[in-house]
This record gives sequence, structure tokens and C-alpha cells, in this order.
Amino acid sequence: MDSNNRPSILFVCLGNICRSPTAEGVFRHKALQSGIELTIDSAGTSGYRDGTPPDKRSQGVASSRGYDLSTLKCRKIGDQDYEQFDLIVAMDHDNVRALKRKCPEEHQHKISLFLSHCDSEFDEVPDPYYAGLKGFELVLDLIEEASEGLLLKMAR
Repeated sequence: MDSNNRPSILFVCLGNICRSPTAEGVFRHKALQSGIELTIDSAGTSGYRDGTPPDKRSQGVASSRGYDLSTLKCRKIGDQDYEQFDLIVAMDHDNVRALKRKCPEEHQHKISLFLSHCDSEFDEVPDPYYAGLKGFELVLDLIEEASEGLLLKMAR
């Protein structure tokens, strides 16, 4: 839990420029609509885009469905995040492995794969960076689906 005693969740992908900021924006929007108070953030396992806004394509696709990502900034996950957040939710298996390599043993249980929180034909959220707009649409579809599943689990 964060310092406000609210459950906290961190979404993680490779660069924190497409998938994880989209998950942060969608999840924040859905949590607000559901009346669930959470601390929500996102980060990347690499830090090569620190301080920059999410990819314009992610922002555009999200905006077309009513989600605002414009205030988000990319950042690399830090050692303090493993302790600070209750849940650390990765977009794909590579990011789960990268997180587990750096995560202290006592916090390993916090790490999960995002799509494990819903019934999906996919097991991970694919990186849309080179996939064109259809890839970004698919990512948003999957994130919306997984967000609903995770919110249901958190509301119990």
C-alpha cells in the first residue's frame, strides 16, 4: 500500500512508451469510474526514453476511446518500486523475467503478467511499436479487457 493506505499498482513494459502508459491511463480511468481508490503508475525495464511522453500513436488510439495519456512521462523502474507497490504487472514474459531478476526475493510475489488477470486468447500484450495502428488498437483492446478483470479481483 502507498502512504495513503490505498492499494498501489505499477504497470511495466520495456520502454514505458506504449503498453504500460496505456495500461496506466486505462486502469486509472476505469478505477475512477468504479469508485476504487488506487495509486497507479507505470514504468519501463529500460530507461532510454525517460521524461518523454508516451508514443503519439498510443496517445491517439487511447484518446479516440476517451483515455488521456498526455500528462504521463516515461520512466525506468527503480529499486524502490519493488517495495512501494502492492502489484507489479508486466505486459509480457520478457518483462516478467527482467523484473524478477532485479526484484528482491521478499517482493517477487507482487509480479504478475497482465493478461493472467483475464480470459484472453493472448497470454501477453504484444509490443505495438512496429505493428502500425492496428497493433496499437489490439493493445488497447487487450488492456481494456485485462483492466476489467484486474479491477474485479481488486474489488473483492
